[in-house]
Amino acid sequence: MLGIIAALAVAGCVAGFLDGLLGVGGGIIFVPVLFFLLKSYIGMDPQLAITVATATSLGCMIPTTLSSCISHYRRGNMDLQLLKRWLPILILGVISGTVVSAFYGGLWLSVLFGIIIITTSLNMLFRAKAPPLRDSLPGTAGQSAMAMFVSFFSVMLGIGGGTLTVPLLTSCNFPARRAIGTASAIGLIICLPGAVSTLIFSQTPQIEHNLLFVGKISFMIVGCIVPFSALTAPVGVMINRRIDPVLLKRLFGIMMILTGLKMLHSAFF
Repeated sequence: MLGIIAALAVAGCVAGFLDGLLGVGGGIIFVPVLFFLLKSYIGMDPQLAITVATATSLGCMIPTTLSSCISHYRRGNMDLQLLKRWLPILILGVISGTVVSAFYGGLWLSVLFGIIIITTSLNMLFRAKAPPLRDSLPGTAGQSAMAMFVSFFSVMLGIGGGTLTVPLLTSCNFPARRAIGTASAIGLIICLPGAVSTLIFSQTPQIEHNLLFVGKISFMIVGCIVPFSALTAPVGVMINRRIDPVLLKRLFGIMMILTGLKMLHSAFF
């Protein structure tokens, strides 16, 4: 058990730092790490392990993204007008994604996670210096579709939203640093109602180990991760200001490719 706690602490440090640096919310670290630990060391069925991993990831991300969000806001890295426009659609997408995940969740989520992560990361990696696909964000309908896509899939996959938000915004000529800061706030908007909805709609798993479950969120795991992730998120924000935007995009892409490959490997082997 001490080894598991140590692994969770390390995951918290890495996820918090990357959330501050790249605005990814920590879910792309939490989900594969928790899935691996629950399946390999706790002995949980893979179908159950992936749903518990995604739900618990949302619980971990609330304080993690809050810490990152505050740091980005203080440095002026947020588009508050965009957040106001997207807020109602983001919440609608969170509720829809949570309900679908609660009734149809399973191992297929890890496959979907891997495919989405790898697809978006290849775009970020190989088009880091390429011109954006659009000169500006689309109109109201287009932005509503973007917000629904981000929140619906993010809450189903247990990720904070930055994984999908940053590539979408930067493809519309949004500055990378500002996209990352805005994505951290979107992550908080997603994970907070997402975690609450998960507590309401999901059933507590019946397993041998006492992981302090409420619904499918393990509060023992949350308690092991959050102190470390909340401390390291501001460090990532501080370093974010010192890195070239093109390098930020490439770091983002490399990290997501590795994460996506790991999830696909876990799903099939």
